[in-house]
Amino acid sequence: MRLDSKYFDRIRTRRKREPEAEQAPPTCQWDGCDKKGTHRAPVGRNAEGQFFLFCFEHVKDYNKGYNYFSGLSDGEIARYQKEAITGHRPTWTVGVNKSARNSPLQSDIRSGSYSRVRDPFGFVKDGQGQGRGPRFPQERKLKTLEAKAFDTMGLAANATSAEIKSRYKELVKKHHPDANGGDRGSEERFRAVIQAYQLLKQNGFC
Repeated sequence: MRLDSKYFDRIRTRRKREPEAEQAPPTCQWDGCDKKGTHRAPVGRNAEGQFFLFCFEHVKDYNKGYNYFSGLSDGEIARYQKEAITGHRPTWTVGVNKSARNSPLQSDIRSGSYSRVRDPFGFVKDGQGQGRGPRFPQERKLKTLEAKAFDTMGLAANATSAEIKSRYKELVKKHHPDANGGDRGSEERFRAVIQAYQLLKQNGFC
């Protein structure tokens, strides 16, 4: 390669950096100590990210007496621990508004009861026939066991509480073992009526 070539001047080489002088580690910040401060220790609350530099012996002494909550009351400590669960960020109840929080739980509504709906215009209103519209109950949606209980007692699904109780007394009196001379079939019918009535009573039908 010719030394006077135009390409020769374009070649660049990386300069070797001179080794920097190693910085001596800082001195221990413990009063009266001249050893090297090679170990970090947190400054304290409201000074996150800041550290003291101590030697090994003094960092152990500092950590033994370190208390992040120093100067706080028990109530303030409890509040800090509670807020630490969410990273000290504000939280809100998810999926629940004020009206839903004050309304009864779905589990508290029995299958045989009528549901109460808001009626701002008075079309359907509880009371002595008040309201501009007709009063009509919501239809009952019977479960399998509830429908079987009505069938066992020989009643329709829209039977009232008084009708259920009256029918129960009638069937118990009719199929009681003492009234049938210990008839086996009548005794089984007697038990079925009792179980059906108890199921309807537990589900709010009577």
